Amino acid sequence: MDMLLYQEKATRTLNNNLSKQECITNLCMGIAGESGELIDYFKKHIFHGHDLDREHIKSELGDILWYLACLADTLEISLDDVSLSNVEKLEARYPHGFSQEKSKNR
Repeated sequence: MDMLLYQEKATRTLNNNLSKQECITNLCMGIAGESGELIDYFKKHIFHGHDLDREHIKSELGDILWYLACLADTLEISLDDVSLSNVEKLEARYPHGFSQEKSKNR
């Protein structure tokens, strides 16, 4: 799915009764909470022997993506710009792909 289309569809379900500051705070807390859920899931897989359920992981990643899309939109930043900027940063940092040596000596 196109990132701009996703952002448009995701933000339709954003709570419009919040102030901009409340919205930003809520979305940041949501990102932290959903990231915590994903970490906890992997903890259970790695240390407690739970099976790896890719559908569950996909659902958690989707929740994180929703919060990111809504936060970006609230700040008037497109996900296309976020993704492009990130790729440019990574290409500048690792022009020939990741290496431990390059990572240590940045």
